[in-house]
Amino acid sequence: MFTGIIEEIGIVRRVKTAGQSMELTISADVVLADVRLGDSIAVNGTCLTVTGFTDRDFTADIMPETFRATSLHRAGSGTRVNLERAMRADGRFGGHFVTGHVDGTAVVRDCTYTENALVMELTLPPEGRAYVLPKGSIAFDGTSLTIFNVQDDTVTISLIPHTRSATVLADRKPGDRVNVEFDMLAKYTEKMVVPADPVKQPLTASFLEQHGFK
Repeated sequence: MFTGIIEEIGIVRRVKTAGQSMELTISADVVLADVRLGDSIAVNGTCLTVTGFTDRDFTADIMPETFRATSLHRAGSGTRVNLERAMRADGRFGGHFVTGHVDGTAVVRDCTYTENALVMELTLPPEGRAYVLPKGSIAFDGTSLTIFNVQDDTVTISLIPHTRSATVLADRKPGDRVNVEFDMLAKYTEKMVVPADPVKQPLTASFLEQHGFK
């Protein structure tokens, strides 16, 4: 489990690719302070398992499902990536619940500056549009963000100067793809209230009342 508060920007130093599997070696500093084999580190929002490390870098494997579902297959030597260690039970929770299980990729549509804010518009994959609403939470490349506007398949976010300097999101340009994870609370709520077969049992006021929503 993660919070979406990025700890540092790492640099991909080596990539080994075999079909739709990869091994990444990423240089870092902060996330290596207490690293152990088997630890979870989110790389651009993707939960990866540490399979090896030195005092300068760590190595993680990417399986075919992750290769297909995320933007990590585009990583090459020199690529900057967001890094976050799994959250501690005794730490502050500054972002929102982020699992590191990426739902897909969003496409950057537009980037503009309004005073001290970088305003970004991103087009979402179709399956995730039900999980977004203004002032709700979303994670792009592992960064916990607030949604400021929703228009059809597009969401608008705004980056303060600190987020721009502490994450790789400011590197993104129109047409770039970023990993997106939708709010897990929204996904679980849908699972609980939407029937498995909406044709036979549509979501109605009476259905909600029967399941405790009054």
